[in-house]
Amino acid sequence: MKLVNGYDLMNYARKYQHVLPAFNTTNLEMTYAIAKGLMEANLPGYIQISSNNLRLSNPDVIAMIARDAVKDAETPIGLHLDHGKSFADVKACVDAGFTSIMVDASHLPFEENVRESRRAAEYCHFYGIPVEVELGALQGKEEDVVNEEECKTDPDMVADFVERTGCDVLAVSVGNVHGLCLNPRIDIPLLARIHEVCPVPLVLHGGSGIPKEVIWEAKKHGLIKINYGSDLRKAYIGTFGRAYEQNHNEHDVIHLSLEAVDDVAAKARELVTMINEH
Repeated sequence: MKLVNGYDLMNYARKYQHVLPAFNTTNLEMTYAIAKGLMEANLPGYIQISSNNLRLSNPDVIAMIARDAVKDAETPIGLHLDHGKSFADVKACVDAGFTSIMVDASHLPFEENVRESRRAAEYCHFYGIPVEVELGALQGKEEDVVNEEECKTDPDMVADFVERTGCDVLAVSVGNVHGLCLNPRIDIPLLARIHEVCPVPLVLHGGSGIPKEVIWEAKKHGLIKINYGSDLRKAYIGTFGRAYEQNHNEHDVIHLSLEAVDDVAAKARELVTMINEH
């Protein structure tokens, strides 16, 4: 199967009442592992990569790897830009064949966030690609960015923000956090209030560490997509770490890389199954 357009992927999720996991990749091994995990579970989801990680895997390279990784898939898998930090990154990913885009201007003042989000949405919509934007800010560490302040999404700002940006999906801050060093405390009543006024589906970033029961409850309040990065990266790094601890002279990169693919695929399979088993 080819990489699936983001609109089609969300329509599929609605039809079959799925929550779509979006798994962060950095390199070839993790990309193949994510596709493998989704295919083994026979459940849909996204391979995604952030602007920060594009320093290692540029859009054309990661899109080429992703297309190869899903060629035997029988379940829909999309390729998503996570935390697109510039219009240049958005444009490069669309041009490379990404099927879904997030522009993250949440660190900017409200009006600038609207302007940058709208600019990205207009470009992506020309090519028939959905756009995710973010309102609010998460605590924790997202790769190279550390945010010590939590700014929960204000429901009173949501309808205006969605209308003015023209977004298709909204990422919200309701107690979810980035990384594994903080404990998420999801405010379900706040999520429900946002869902009541939001005309588009909702996204939770920082899925690692959120209990499955909370995700199942969030699904009742507009959740269509949840992001996972730390869990998969921990599985990947742990493969090499265990080998090194067992033998400081370990140097068999190919076998460890193949083992890492299996370990990350198992984690992806576990997570996509967990969030959709209820």
